[in-house]
Amino acid sequence: MNTQASPSPQFYLTAPAACPYLPHEMERKVFTHLVGPRAAEMNDILTQGGFRRSQNIAYRPACEACRACVSVRILAQEFQPTNSMKRVLAHNVDVVATEFPAQPSSEQYSLFRRYLDDRHQQGGMSDMTVLDYAIMVEDTHVNTKIIEYRKREEGSGLETRPRGELLAAALTDTMSDGLSMVYSYFNPEYDKRSLGTFMILDHVKRTKALGLPHVYLGYWVQGSRKMDYKTRFQPQEHLTPRGWERFDPSMMAEGTHD
Repeated sequence: MNTQASPSPQFYLTAPAACPYLPHEMERKVFTHLVGPRAAEMNDILTQGGFRRSQNIAYRPACEACRACVSVRILAQEFQPTNSMKRVLAHNVDVVATEFPAQPSSEQYSLFRRYLDDRHQQGGMSDMTVLDYAIMVEDTHVNTKIIEYRKREEGSGLETRPRGELLAAALTDTMSDGLSMVYSYFNPEYDKRSLGTFMILDHVKRTKALGLPHVYLGYWVQGSRKMDYKTRFQPQEHLTPRGWERFDPSMMAEGTHD
């Protein structure tokens, strides 16, 4: 398969496979390679068109009989946290977030492994090795960072890599119109901290500081309970056949609650 950069990207279609979100459904994906000097530009265009990045691949669902996967982005400049989100922020006031180049560490992998073993034992990533993790982080031709979230340690000063327990991490792309959360994971033993929510709130804060409009959350799948959390971050837009449209949560069959 030719992966060299060309003036126009080449797109490919995967074979049908079992859907990881909805039982009894089959999924297919269309994908292309993000390589060469135009990789960042293409990542912007494709993400705005509903694609997601995984390593040097941009992909989008192309299922024959299902359109349940919907691209979601938060309108960061308009976002205001709910009362429950304010409690999450208060509960994590002792957490320090630090941005680094997209470089893996054994500490990150140990946390990643703990997260997968607790939350995604049957998922497609469940058998990822330390080498697989390193490739996931490093194999990027776009502006990618990894953000580490650590519990502040007493006496910790301004260091290159702050001390304290690593609680969570997020692999994040910086684009022309915002931040795209490629993958995030956390220590499942700290359920009460709601670290997944905290990381999204931190990305909204970072996007606001950059003066950019969007935080891309990937796909929301109505009917998949593990995707329900994404609709809590309002206002947000969903990509429809008519383009990006503001989402009205009251139109959901089963609404989410603060």
